[in-house]
Amino acid sequence: MSGDTCLTTICQSSGAKPKTCSFREGSLGNKYVRLNVGGSLYYTTVQVLTRHDTMLKAMFSGRMEVLTDKEGWILIDRCGKHFGVILNYLRDDTIALPKNRQEIKELMAEAKYYLIQGLVDMCQAALQDKKDSYEPVCSIPIITSPKEEERLIESSMKPVVKLLYNRSNNKYSYTSNSDDNLLKNIELFDKLSLRFNGRVLFLKDVIGDEICCWSFYGQGRKLAEVCCTSIVYATEKKQTKVEFPEARIYEETLNVLLYETPRVPDNSLLEATSRNRSQASHSEDDEGFELRDRVRRIHVKRYSTYDDRQLGH
Repeated sequence: MSGDTCLTTICQSSGAKPKTCSFREGSLGNKYVRLNVGGSLYYTTVQVLTRHDTMLKAMFSGRMEVLTDKEGWILIDRCGKHFGVILNYLRDDTIALPKNRQEIKELMAEAKYYLIQGLVDMCQAALQDKKDSYEPVCSIPIITSPKEEERLIESSMKPVVKLLYNRSNNKYSYTSNSDDNLLKNIELFDKLSLRFNGRVLFLKDVIGDEICCWSFYGQGRKLAEVCCTSIVYATEKKQTKVEFPEARIYEETLNVLLYETPRVPDNSLLEATSRNRSQASHSEDDEGFELRDRVRRIHVKRYSTYDDRQLGH
């Protein structure tokens, strides 16, 4: 039987109280001792237990008294889940740590109890590495070319929301509130990308011709566009104005959810966004056709290039 074997059955004592005893260093040498760690049973040697200057060495070198039951099992009042890993570390000075972060924390707690500093350091380093290499909650692709944008939109099975912002692409100076509004647009994009992560594909475009413009796509085609820039006159000169139409951006973002997969829009969303509910006098097939057609008309009417105000020259 190997030294790190954990027995699955627990020896039941006949009600006798545990007794204390002490080990003298070198008295047992390489002979196996039996350990009952919180109900998990292990075989190992005193030589392994006393290799490092730990609490286990103090227990099995005569400096501390230990408890034994009627059958001679040495009792250690700790959870035995990770004790086999601790024995392996004492033998080899290294181990393969668990992949699960919670289990590493549990192992580190046991290593601290047994005063095994080397194992504590290993656990702390592994936890720090896992913290530094965590998976991002949300990833936002940044468009690098028009072809890449076209490919991403056409291949996406999700609705798409794209924010184009390019502050340096201005011909005139900005109005006083434009920088704040541009930042608000970017912050709203970040909030929406977190809120609808997994349901909508969010894209950033920093190479386009506009200064700040939102585009909304469903099933590979553009549904709506919200342009946030305009040209205004101030003291006989033109200025670029960036606006923050928050309510409309929210509205268009919610509307693209109608184009989530499957391709047929969700009936509950259709009913929430439609003004009049159709009479339930048709078959299910006819109703599905009418719902799809209604969405198409809504978005055809909604689609525009936004600012139709006269621009100064």
